[in-house]
Amino acid sequence: MPTIRRILCAIDFSEHSPIVADYALALAKSTGAELTVLYAAPSFDQYLSFDVPLTHIEDLVGGIMKGAAERMRAFVAERFPGMKVTPRVTAGYPAQEILGEARNMSADLIVIGTHGRQGVDRIIFGSVAEKVVRSSFCPVLTVRPRAV
Repeated sequence: MPTIRRILCAIDFSEHSPIVADYALALAKSTGAELTVLYAAPSFDQYLSFDVPLTHIEDLVGGIMKGAAERMRAFVAERFPGMKVTPRVTAGYPAQEILGEARNMSADLIVIGTHGRQGVDRIIFGSVAEKVVRSSFCPVLTVRPRAV
């Protein structure tokens, strides 16, 4: 049986993030694994080609990162009370950031939500979870939101 020592829980602060966190928490508790919770803020590099001054983009990303860090602190305190959790906030392309963090921490498992998009939404928005599953060096648990 494989040993799970380090779990990466990737969240996006959507209404489904608490469900993803609950799965990661249950797995961490049952295995004694270290838990890292990651939010990857979107990258705005693609807007450099629109002659948007770099300082404007840096200010925007800085504000997003500050807000995300505050939100992460609150999320971790609420969802993982009394548990040692490493919160991480990064900026970039979410799938790449998740895979990079998993590799850096030598994750044994990634827990990530999937929005279950289909049709045009899937074509337009893509799937971070699918990109992670296809490229991950370690197992990935995808958590599909429950039907309302």
